[in-house]
Amino acid sequence: IAHADGRSFGAYVSHPSQSNGHAVIVLQEIFGVTAHIRGVADRFAEDGFLAYAPDLFWRVQPGIELSHSNADIAQAMALLAQYRDDDGLQDIAQTVAHLRAKTDFQGRIAVAGLCLGGKLAYLSATLPGVDAAIGFYGVGIENHLDAAPRLRCPLMLHFGDQDPYVPEAARHQVQEALKGTSAQLHLYPGANHGFYTRGAEADMALAHQRSRDFLTQVFDAKP
Repeated sequence: IAHADGRSFGAYVSHPSQSNGHAVIVLQEIFGVTAHIRGVADRFAEDGFLAYAPDLFWRVQPGIELSHSNADIAQAMALLAQYRDDDGLQDIAQTVAHLRAKTDFQGRIAVAGLCLGGKLAYLSATLPGVDAAIGFYGVGIENHLDAAPRLRCPLMLHFGDQDPYVPEAARHQVQEALKGTSAQLHLYPGANHGFYTRGAEADMALAHQRSRDFLTQVFDAKP
């Protein structure tokens, strides 16, 4: 994907066997474009979406894929310390532009992110060209509530009530800031951080069903 500064970055792409004409940009956790993230992209592709999962750490360590070992977690946190949300939003905008430039793509674009990507999905709802946004346990959204009045598209957020990285106080702040908007928030009792890719099967299925139905409703309603 071409960046505005002349460089380029990679993305995992999952093509649907039967396209619905729309696309989902899947945003990674702090561990890179891992098998979990590729699986999320594949799941959206199974629903008919063209799915792109851009490498958000390409400026520092392109192509990195970390596990949940203590050493890899430490490395992921070090990468996160060097990461800027503005860079992520630029990459999302460039991925949107890349999709819009495809001659065979005339559909709408959603952004769906997990953890770090969940926060960026929330912020991406302020960008032109994004038609819907979905955040799974976005960490740090409560630090960007000034963006709430600038939301340009429908937003859905998913949280587990046992998530130590998004505690109740943070969820309450987000909920209060989004009152009066069209944003939808869903809470999963007993669910921990990361539940969408490595939690209870019932929670994963429900979160995906809600997200799929949300996108269907938004895209069908949008003129």
